[in-house]
Amino acid sequence: MNKAELIAKIAEDAGITKVQANATLGAFVEAVTKTLKKGDKVTLVGFGTFSVSKRAARNGRNPQTGAVIKIKAKKVAKFKAGKELSAKI
Repeated sequence: MNKAELIAKIAEDAGITKVQANATLGAFVEAVTKTLKKGDKVTLVGFGTFSVSKRAARNGRNPQTGAVIKIKAKKVAKFKAGKELSAKI
């Protein structure tokens, strides 16, 4: 399912227009992004938790040359599915 299909499904299920569904999805994504950027986490009971994880710096290899390269440390977004979501899948 891509974004357009998700928006159509939300609009159909909620009985709203696709424009309203797009605005709602956009607001949700923006709210989650801002919260994660602050270092907090977002928990939706029954669905899951969005959080930020730190990935340490490490050495890697260039697959073409085999040369060792340094990969910088960075923060990555993480999602852990809740019990109810896991049970339904």
